[in-house]
Amino acid sequence: KKISKTSMLTRGVSRLFADMGFGTLTEFRLPNGRRVDIIALSSDGLFSIIEVKSSVQDFRGDSKWPNYLPYCNRFYFAVEECFPLDALPGDCGIIIADKFTANIEREPAERSIKGARRQLQIKRFALIASERLQRIIDPRP
Repeated sequence: KKISKTSMLTRGVSRLFADMGFGTLTEFRLPNGRRVDIIALSSDGLFSIIEVKSSVQDFRGDSKWPNYLPYCNRFYFAVEECFPLDALPGDCGIIIADKFTANIEREPAERSIKGARRQLQIKRFALIASERLQRIIDPRP
């Protein structure tokens, strides 16, 4: 089975954040209905959202990512090494990734999340992580 470029980059980014001590989830649905590629939660309760872009066309065709900003403290784009970095917004973080690992090229501007929103999101993160783990342990039909 062929793995998409997005899936490969997602794996590298998820490994990076796991190595840094973050919990990560892919395809996480936000309360506004948008689904992020990767959300990472640090041990001190900070959220990073990472939007994976497989090409410049993929980036230019995406107008959804600004809707993710109220739900994270840090927002990154993850791209492969050959991506023209000057095409990305200057206040967003940049991660260079491949299918094995990733490296933070530029840290983003830090944002705040409203207290009630953060608490709700931490609970949703935990419940979704638990549900996904349970499906692996006991894959009911």
